[in-house]
This record gives sequence, structure tokens and C-alpha cells, in this order.
Amino acid sequence: MEGFDKKENGSEREEIYSKAVRAGKRTYFFDVKATKKNDFYLTITESKKHFESDGRFNFEKHKLFLYKEDFEKFVEGLNEVVEYIRLNQPELESDETQEVKEFTNVEFEDLQDKK
Repeated sequence: MEGFDKKENGSEREEIYSKAVRAGKRTYFFDVKATKKNDFYLTITESKKHFESDGRFNFEKHKLFLYKEDFEKFVEGLNEVVEYIRLNQPELESDETQEVKEFTNVEFEDLQDKK
């Protein structure tokens, strides 16, 4: 399938350009790739660290493929819903404020070796 994120040998297509955006507990990757015919397309990947009950973790990923013929409509739709949220959603605390509330105070005595 043209534009699919794998080459014939099974390896991923090389990124032409990549931008990572860290946003709280998630990271978004914006990757420009090319089809076999050298048409550029965008993959948007959301990555979130997920912890198992035994303490191990893995990354939960969701990927969206966006082709250049859809860029304008996608951006228009995204801008419209973001503007709607900004105008209609009551003000929420910023991520920075929420992160401060989640901070655990550690005293220096807690860090000393216990023998």
C-alpha cells in the first residue's frame, strides 16, 4: 500500500523531518516521510508511558497518517475545534499548576543511606 509506514523489507521508512512535542505525560511525534513516488506525508504519533502492575513499562502508541491533499481541511477542522474549546470550556488549571500539586516533597533525611 502506497504511503504505508513500512518498506518492503519490513523496516520503517526513514523520516525526512521530525519534531517531538512533549506535553505532560504524552509525547507527540510529527514525522515527514515519503511514499515510493516521493510524495511527502505526515505521521502524527501519540506516545504515552504505560506502567504494568509489576513495575515494568511500555509505550502505548497511536498513529495517524495525514496526506498532503488533506492538510488544508485537517488544519481548518483542527483550528475550528480548538477555537471552540477555548471559547466554551471553563478555564482549567494549567498543566504546570497540576504538576506542582502532584509533586512529592522529599526531605534530605529521606535520601541518606539507611544502614
